[in-house]
Amino acid sequence: MATKVTMEALSPTMEEGRLVKWLKNEGDAVAKGDVLAEVETDKAVMELVARGAGVMRARLAAEGDTRPVGELLAVIAEKDENIDAILKKAPAAAAAPSAPSAPSAPSARSAPTAPPPSPAVPAPSAPSASSTVVPTPPASTPPSHPNGGDHRARSSPLARRLASARGLDLGRLQGTGPGGRIIRRDIEAAASTELSGEPTRAAARAAARADASAPRAAGDFEDVPLTQIRKTIARRLAESNGPIPTFFLTADFDLTSVREMRTRMIALGDEFKVSYNDILLKVIATALAQHPEVNAHWLGESIRHHHRVDLGMAVAVEDGLITPIIADADRKGISEIARESRELAKRARERKLAPEEYTGATCTVSNLGMFGIDEFTAIINPPEVAIFAIGAVGDVPVVVDGELAVRTRVRITMSCDHRAVDGATGARFMQTLRRLIENPLMLVF
Repeated sequence: MATKVTMEALSPTMEEGRLVKWLKNEGDAVAKGDVLAEVETDKAVMELVARGAGVMRARLAAEGDTRPVGELLAVIAEKDENIDAILKKAPAAAAAPSAPSAPSAPSARSAPTAPPPSPAVPAPSAPSASSTVVPTPPASTPPSHPNGGDHRARSSPLARRLASARGLDLGRLQGTGPGGRIIRRDIEAAASTELSGEPTRAAARAAARADASAPRAAGDFEDVPLTQIRKTIARRLAESNGPIPTFFLTADFDLTSVREMRTRMIALGDEFKVSYNDILLKVIATALAQHPEVNAHWLGESIRHHHRVDLGMAVAVEDGLITPIIADADRKGISEIARESRELAKRARERKLAPEEYTGATCTVSNLGMFGIDEFTAIINPPEVAIFAIGAVGDVPVVVDGELAVRTRVRITMSCDHRAVDGATGARFMQTLRRLIENPLMLVF
């Protein structure tokens, strides 16, 4: 009996997936449980496995295609089994199976290989985010000659405007563009030679105006298709920044005691090698356990106070960010948090996290201090009701007991969903944070 291979929901929040790579070709034998393809979800690259055995009879999506959850991707059946009825019900866009060896369509990152069209050819329409429009050259190109010929056919519109502004004779220039066309760099090179002498300031201003007003050619930009993770980020942030009434609380914390504790821990050996971020993760998790009204989710008709602290840790990846979760972070030691955070961050960047490792955080922390950012505000990840933004750690001059001293400081900003967290509630949480940061021995008792 034929088995339909559909785009499966490989993560709890997945609505569509992008087919990264087929691992089975048409005609290949397939056993139940075999990995058929790699699929990019909204957070990671996952494996799509076979739910039946037989032969890969038809592949109905190409590598790079994006398909909604539930759409037919392929058919597995016996070698001589009739699958016409299944193929007839396949979506029109995917009805034609792709040959295993067929090259994939050029991506928006690919540079056009054909020369740009002459001015007589109508300009192509703007490319979409998922396709690239490659200009079609004229059927025949008039021969060019360095000292004559059709200047319009062998020079770009921008080159002609720049040449006119700078008083250059196109007939005396040799083009270096495709097919010997005269392009912008040829005009700029000629402007600096004795061919035309130094351009006047007026000519230079005119050239700049011509350059700024020139239509953008295919090589002047690239349209990068959205990845699944970037689509999800865009959708989630739109859900957060508009509907959620957010306010921010920023405080400056003295890390001198934390610095001393960290120095002593590191001196004990590699097992206790921790960062400031690891210690602050533990501090925030401990404070969340003491303030369930912040360790909460907004559900519309109710507010869910969590009894466990599953702390999300924002990690920058190639296409955006992902928040792996340190489960029960308040119950773990700093060294354990350090080891787990490093491992989670590594696998996040490799796109190897399992769905349960990045979904269901009760609260989230974001840190841009390593980029030299002193202070910033982070956007709440619904249904969470708060997020913490950690800035750079540094030594600054401060007044202590009436005298000037150098202290290690950090700024932390708490973004609060005002529907669940009032100003006084957030302020009390920040007071707890200060007490723990400035007395880090409280973390072990």
